[in-house]
Amino acid sequence: MTDSTQCPKCKSPYGYPTGNSMMCPECGHEWNANEATTVETVTDETGVIMVKDANGNVLQEGDTVILIKDLPVKGAPKPIKAGTKVKNIKLTDGDHNIDCKVDGFGAMALKSIYVRKG
Repeated sequence: MTDSTQCPKCKSPYGYPTGNSMMCPECGHEWNANEATTVETVTDETGVIMVKDANGNVLQEGDTVILIKDLPVKGAPKPIKAGTKVKNIKLTDGDHNIDCKVDGFGAMALKSIYVRKG
C-alpha cells in the first residue's frame, strides 16, 4: 500500500478515499492525502509541549497565529478564511494541538500544520 492510504494517526494500512480526503476505518481519522500530515508536537526534557507551525517555527502559549488555508467548520455555513488572525492560543497534546477562540466562530481546536506564527 502507498503512504497516502496509511493512516498518519494509528498507522492502519486500510485508509480509503472519501471524495477529497482519506478516512481510516479503525480510528476514524480523516486526512488529505495530497498534503503533509505530520503534526509537529514534541515534549522537551521538562515536560513542556513544543508545537511547530507550518513553517517550522516553535509556537508558545499566548502567541498569535494566522491561518494559511481556508478551513471548513462542521455546522457553519462558511469556512474560516485563510489569513484569519487568531490571538492568544493555548497549546494541547493530540491531533488538534491548538485550542483557541476564532472571532465569528467561537472556541475550536486547530492543527498546527494549518497556521503560521503571526
